[in-house]
Amino acid sequence: MPTTTLQIPTPDGPADAFAAFPDGGGRHPGVLMYPDAFGIRPVIHEMAQELASHGYYVLVPNYLHRDGATPVVEIPSYIGGEERETVVARVMPLIMAHTREQSLTDAEAFLGFLAARPEVEPGPVGVTGYCFGGLLAVRAAAAHPERVAAVAAFHAPVAADGPETFERLTAKAHFGHAAGDVTPEALEELDLALKAAGVDHTSEIYPDTQHGFTMADTYAFDAAGLRRHWERLLPLLRTALTSS
Repeated sequence: MPTTTLQIPTPDGPADAFAAFPDGGGRHPGVLMYPDAFGIRPVIHEMAQELASHGYYVLVPNYLHRDGATPVVEIPSYIGGEERETVVARVMPLIMAHTREQSLTDAEAFLGFLAARPEVEPGPVGVTGYCFGGLLAVRAAAAHPERVAAVAAFHAPVAADGPETFERLTAKAHFGHAAGDVTPEALEELDLALKAAGVDHTSEIYPDTQHGFTMADTYAFDAAGLRRHWERLLPLLRTALTSS
């Protein structure tokens, strides 16, 4: 799949990004993809290209653009052991400093930029994210219900902002949780909050997975979990973006 590098204007300066899209021209449903906390790197390019191969224009922004262009933090080719501890120690202060207000400002800019691309079909888009990026995806969908028809988040703290965020969600949703992140009791509590808010959703624990299971360049990678992720994400997007 072709890719292109981009600069997205935001009130706090340009955010670097890349887009993946099908060969052959034409217009395609848009998807905003938020990376995990480790940011844009080869595995994120591969995942965006895989999604694009199913007929989507996929925009992947650097949401830590206030801290610098990609790579904001140097990432080893494999994130495990001592390397992981070093990377986490560098990344976590940036994540903790990223405010809800900044994420909402960015969501406005990212969604507006995506909608204006000539390769993107008019109408609502999908938003997906991983780890902290999953929380940003939920925030974007809740803040812009008229623009987002589908939202998905994987090994993500989707309930971190409280149930009032779910009350603003109108998008179809799927949340795929790592077994190491969520207990069955916590999943039931989350499901009750989503039902109370009227969210059309599925939410499940992926068996035998750890936080970060979709990322093939980390110690937590689980091939079965990644396959399950595609088996949930692709029908969600196809249903929501076709019917919207």
